[in-house]
Amino acid sequence: MPTPTTTIRIPDELKARLARLAEHEGTSTHSLILDAITEKADALERRQSFHEEALARLARMEESGMGIEWDDMKRYVDARMAGEDVPPPASRRFRD
Repeated sequence: MPTPTTTIRIPDELKARLARLAEHEGTSTHSLILDAITEKADALERRQSFHEEALARLARMEESGMGIEWDDMKRYVDARMAGEDVPPPASRRFRD
């Protein structure tokens, strides 16, 4: 099955930049553009997935009334970044 064609308008300055970069990388301008579009789509999908997961976690936290205080989590993360092997903080009820 043939790949569909999409036309985009690229300003001359950007087109020249892409041509120089593609030549330097030993690839075609077409491949460079496809790679850039793929990278952007991947980044947007990761961002959307991150937001969906954050909203799901917030909903679970609100439903259960349980959470971890920011100061406790910050201490934990700081300790882990310093190479300490510390247990994660415990969840606590934040509302009755």
